[in-house]
Amino acid sequence: MRGKREKVAQMRVLQFITPAGFYGAERWVLALANNIDKDQVVCDLAVTREGPGQDLTLAEYYPTGSGQQVHYLDMKGRFDPAVIRQLCQVIRDREIDVIHTHGYKSDILGLIAARRTGIPCVSTPHGFSGNVGLKMALFVKVGTHLLRYFDQVVPLSDELMGDMKRFGVPEAKTRFIRNGVDLLEIDGAVAANPGGEKSTSEVQRIGFIGQIIPRKGLGDLIDVFDQLYAANPALELDLIGEGRQREELEARAQQLPSARAIHFLGFRSDRLALLSGLSLFVMTSSLEGIPRCMMEAMAVGVPVVAYDIPGVDQLVEHGKTGLLAPHGDKTALARCCEQILQDPGLARELATNARRLIDERYSAARMAREYEALFSELVNKPANSVQNTQTG
Repeated sequence: MRGKREKVAQMRVLQFITPAGFYGAERWVLALANNIDKDQVVCDLAVTREGPGQDLTLAEYYPTGSGQQVHYLDMKGRFDPAVIRQLCQVIRDREIDVIHTHGYKSDILGLIAARRTGIPCVSTPHGFSGNVGLKMALFVKVGTHLLRYFDQVVPLSDELMGDMKRFGVPEAKTRFIRNGVDLLEIDGAVAANPGGEKSTSEVQRIGFIGQIIPRKGLGDLIDVFDQLYAANPALELDLIGEGRQREELEARAQQLPSARAIHFLGFRSDRLALLSGLSLFVMTSSLEGIPRCMMEAMAVGVPVVAYDIPGVDQLVEHGKTGLLAPHGDKTALARCCEQILQDPGLARELATNARRLIDERYSAARMAREYEALFSELVNKPANSVQNTQTG
């Protein structure tokens, strides 16, 4: 660790996450690392290693050029305080200036490690799950309480900013940096697969990318697709991702007349190529921050339909950048899907407007510049203004 807090020419930041797959939060971390100014910031990654079945795709894809490193922290069980000692060792060995955490467990462990090593800590909340078990609910409660002790908390959406007030995080410790997607990665994938399957097939593909979990509302999407399929058997539904609800939803889909056209594709490293082949992206979530998968669809040029919920409404203006239906109204959702599938002109207009919105407001390059400024402020603060109270 750097013992003096004199102004430094190149900052060292440690991104810390306990990966649950390769979804929104993990892709966000990767997008930031890909777009950070490497002349100004060395951005390491620390991930917990929790068992043989864990998905560590983020660590495999993480850029390790320009002196950046990936650190694996062994964790026994779902929560292991021994990780704190490993984190502290990484911070000291790598002379880390700021630790940046993502998620309940990483917030708890990272805050304690930051206090023990005397460096600033930043948390980026990516959203808060509902209807969780008792143990996860405890993590949520402890993690959200501890946010008020971070040096800075940086929500991704207006809705999450409101949550910070509810959790008692002081206004002076919050900063809004809008979510962003890696347009270089997206445009490269589209260029390598122009038009996807749309250019070679009469099939219209409806799709979703994300975790297969209850709050994503995928039972509604399957029901709506079955209704659409009855009128148009040329439709296909691609569900890309993994999650604890997959087996249940696969069994449900098998009972429907549209079963042969519903595809559970699991985790796919070529998600952007698959996304570019969709005719329509549909999101039926009940709870989101600003959904990265939807931003990626909009950036690729795929029209979007979704339930009208906080977070989604930051991206989709009904009739301009997509179509919205009231949450839970499957009839209205089906009607929105039909409008786009049956009107190529409308589909093109919505997709063009959506890509313009992403370019102007939601690029990872813009997001990275704002984080660089934040990290610089924290690193170059006078020593007596940085919290150094021991925790735990």
